[in-house]
Amino acid sequence: MRFARLGPIGQETPVALHDGRAFDIRSIASDVGAELFDKLDDVRAALDAGTLPEITDGDLRVGAPIARPGAVVCIGMNYAAHAAESGSAPPEQPVIFFKHPNTVVGPDDDVPLPDHAKKLDWEVELALVVGKPVWMLESPEEGRAAIAGITVADDLSERTWQIEISGGQWSKGKATPGSTPLGPVLVTPDEVDIDNLRLTSSVNGEPRQESSTSDLIFDVGTIVYELSQYMQLDAGDLILTGTPEGVALSGRFPYLVDGDVVEMGIEGLGSQRHIVRRVTGAR
Repeated sequence: MRFARLGPIGQETPVALHDGRAFDIRSIASDVGAELFDKLDDVRAALDAGTLPEITDGDLRVGAPIARPGAVVCIGMNYAAHAAESGSAPPEQPVIFFKHPNTVVGPDDDVPLPDHAKKLDWEVELALVVGKPVWMLESPEEGRAAIAGITVADDLSERTWQIEISGGQWSKGKATPGSTPLGPVLVTPDEVDIDNLRLTSSVNGEPRQESSTSDLIFDVGTIVYELSQYMQLDAGDLILTGTPEGVALSGRFPYLVDGDVVEMGIEGLGSQRHIVRRVTGAR
C-alpha cells in the first residue's frame, strides 16, 4: 500500500494512493502514523469496496508522508564508500545520532539556508517508519517485521557545525529546521524489494549519488534490532539508514548555496525536488 499527505502545511489530508488516484482515509485514521498502522486491513477493505472519498485536486502541496514523528533516529556511515570519503573506516557497530522532529518537511518544500551556514550538504537516504513499539528485540528478523513503511529522505547536514565545531557529536549539524525533506509517499515493505533499491541524487541537474540499498553495511532489520537494544522505538518513529558516497564532504563537489536545486529519489518510492533558500538573520 502507498500513503501520502496532501495540503497546506499543518492542514495535510492523509490519503491512500490506489490506481493513480488519492483517497481520503480520515474516516479510518486521523493521520498517517500509529493509528493507521493498526488499521491497514480496514483501508484495504475500504479501497476494495470503493467507500473512501476521492481527492481530485491535483495541485495540492505534497507534505511529509507521515505525521510529525516522536523521534528521528539516524544511522551514520552505513555505506562503506561514504565512510571512506568521510575519512573513516566502515563502522563495526551502527553509528547513531538524532535529528529534531521539526526538521521533517515535505519532499518539495524549500530548504532554509541560515546566514551562518557555510557547508550545507545533501544526503539521499532510505527512511524507515516504525509500526509498533519495539524494545530489546531478539533478532534482525523481528526488526524487519516492525517496519510499517519506507520512504525517501534527504538528511541535509551543515558540515561545519557537524564536524568542525561539533564538540564530539553530530546532531548540531543535523537539526536545522526543514533539513529532513521526506516523501513523497510512504510505501509498505511488501510493495518493493527493500534490500535492492537504487538511490540517486543530483544538484542543479548534475549527478551526485548513485547506489543501492544492497550496499548497506547494516541492513534494515539489523538497524531496527540494534536500535532496540538501546532505546524503545514507538510507532511512527522515523529512522534514516545512511547515505551513499557522492556528497560535498568528499571534496569533489561544492556545498549548497542559495538557489541550488536538489533532486533525489529511490526506485519504487518516488522523488523529491527542493530549492535551497538563504534565510537572513537566522541566528
